[in-house]
Amino acid sequence: MGSIFGTDGVRGQANVDLTPELAMDLGQALVTVLHEGGDTRPSILVGRDPRWSGEMLESALVAGITAAGGDSVVVGVLPTPGVAHLTAHSSAAAGAIISASHNPVGDNGIKFFGAEGYKLSDEEETRLEEIVAGHSDRRPTGVRIGRRLADPSGPARYVEHLASIVDVDLSGLRIVVDGANGAASNVAPQVYRQLGADVVAIHCKPDGANINDGCGSTYPDVIRQAVLEYGADAGVSHDGDADRVIAATHQGAEVDGDVILAILARQMHHHGTLKDDTVVTTVMTNLGFKRAMTALGVEVVETAVGDRYVLEAMRERGLNLGGEQSGHLIDLDHATTGDGILTAVRLLSVVRSTGATLEELSSVMTRLPQVLVNVRGVDRSALPAADAVWDLVRTEEERLADGGRIVLRPSGTEAVVRVMVEAETEVDAQATADRIADAVRDHLTV
Repeated sequence: MGSIFGTDGVRGQANVDLTPELAMDLGQALVTVLHEGGDTRPSILVGRDPRWSGEMLESALVAGITAAGGDSVVVGVLPTPGVAHLTAHSSAAAGAIISASHNPVGDNGIKFFGAEGYKLSDEEETRLEEIVAGHSDRRPTGVRIGRRLADPSGPARYVEHLASIVDVDLSGLRIVVDGANGAASNVAPQVYRQLGADVVAIHCKPDGANINDGCGSTYPDVIRQAVLEYGADAGVSHDGDADRVIAATHQGAEVDGDVILAILARQMHHHGTLKDDTVVTTVMTNLGFKRAMTALGVEVVETAVGDRYVLEAMRERGLNLGGEQSGHLIDLDHATTGDGILTAVRLLSVVRSTGATLEELSSVMTRLPQVLVNVRGVDRSALPAADAVWDLVRTEEERLADGGRIVLRPSGTEAVVRVMVEAETEVDAQATADRIADAVRDHLTV
């Protein structure tokens, strides 16, 4: 058996890659690991996003948990960070979220959290894979079999948590919220309304099949146009499991994760709450962000792409703010994982406390033109040994010098190779990215 876990849990096409059988095996393996740690009857919190396959996989995961002697506490449809928060603030030994985040409805995934609400480590995931490969033999009987329990109060407790984080009244602000027809659809509008905002909710009517369908944070033009249509002060757009947020100004300009991170970093720097005056980002973060932080005197720590690597760096250095361009920001003062609703609440609180518009706050950094090309139909595993491709990359890097940069990497979640180029002009960035993408196709074609 190959590796089950990717960069963000188990992910794949539901009922093909991620089957009920695998979900059941993972549930049994998780209880086995917890039993090895001394927990004879662990309680595991289980949540999901609204996609249809989630019901099937939830049933299978719960069956595996209970078959191995663990109790499952089902909280229903809830954002990924909501499951992490409730896990950390309950007696649960672990948490599980069934979601494929921003992926289309045909996909799904399973992600686990430890008792403190943090994602499992690589070592813990490897141990789960070993148990799944060897098949768990934990088969308790009688009253030692686990139970399926329900906690319908979970969403309400999560809403109260988010609304209590900032002491700010958003009255007078009109906000458009795009829920991606996902897990944020009910929770996010409640939070912003509880803080006083006038909320226009769009794509907040999930039917199990419409999640991320032409809406949400991967379609930023939708929120940009909606803000203009409704005459709103700002817009926030979440993805399917609400661990991300992309915003829009009252003039319809996109505010991505880099800009949001820069706004929060500057605010925390000025208030002395940014630990070690340092923020964590990934290699995909725009060069304009780094230039802005240097001007402020804020250090930037760079990691590989993936929120787990951002989180690892933050915890290792005792830092409290980090994030990705995708809008996946981590605030360790208030959460254990990326939380799109929390990020939006904090962003809107800066708008209110400073009296500035989101458009004005966004001037904290000047983005360099950035082009991302996804090269499909190639063998991404062959990229490290493709010397001709890397020779071209080095040549282009020397030409760009300090006026740009190149990131070439295989995707951790899709069968593509990603080419990212930044340059002083859009034309140069696009031409450079196209040359490298052509080289990838020439040398890595399957």
